[in-house]
Amino acid sequence: MKENKQHIGIFDSGLGGLTVLKALKQTLPNESFIYFGDTEHLPYGNKSQKSIVEYSLNIAKFLYKKNIKAIVVACNTASAVALESLKQKYSIPVLNVIDPSITRAVNLKSAQSIGVIGTETTILSQAYQKKIQKKNPEAEVFSKACPLFVPIIEEGLMNHDFSNDIAEFYLGFFKKKPIDSLILGCTHYPLFKKTIQNNMNSNVLIIDSAKETARHVSKYLLKKQLLTEEKNNSLVDEYYVSDKPEQFNSLANIFLNIQNIQVRHVVL
Repeated sequence: MKENKQHIGIFDSGLGGLTVLKALKQTLPNESFIYFGDTEHLPYGNKSQKSIVEYSLNIAKFLYKKNIKAIVVACNTASAVALESLKQKYSIPVLNVIDPSITRAVNLKSAQSIGVIGTETTILSQAYQKKIQKKNPEAEVFSKACPLFVPIIEEGLMNHDFSNDIAEFYLGFFKKKPIDSLILGCTHYPLFKKTIQNNMNSNVLIIDSAKETARHVSKYLLKKQLLTEEKNNSLVDEYYVSDKPEQFNSLANIFLNIQNIQVRHVVL
């Protein structure tokens, strides 16, 4: 089918969605992607819900005009706040990064107590808590906003000593909580995973939203017969940002391990 060979659209507030893109490229090597990083408005975590919905709809409109076959909302904040608006607006599949991680956590044999970290907006939305308890009403959910993690990651400061101090400050909240798993409720956080793991009890399973999302997208596209069976070399990945393409370009090269990425600046 012709539509199988179309691009998959993916967007985030900035750099974090690249963790999802990287996992998708590893899981779906025959697919091509169009990535949009809304670097003008990052981070989404401290924006109003109204603004996040507006940003998300504008980006989806841009991606949809590129004749994509699906949209992956590679941003937990946008997934928590704007998902229903996007689904109502577009007939193509709109997939998110929240549900796959929740499914993984709830399906654990010991899934009685689950931790979640994310931006302030994501945590305040209670999207994770509501969905977890819908799947397992007996589960306890402990949530903690970690607002400084995103700027640390966006600025490439993950390996500085003060970054570990900040992680220790936030994650100390979980030390006396009997959690079995910790969901990284922001797609930036896998880039900070080692530090997060080092500041958690050793028996806590860290659930990487990027990897879980890639698995879910693969299964979903297979079920809907939307997978590309053979790599189409005429379709190349495209990268767009709303601000600072040079900065994004250098960081994207590092995190995706791809040289000479061409990032284009777009005003929506």
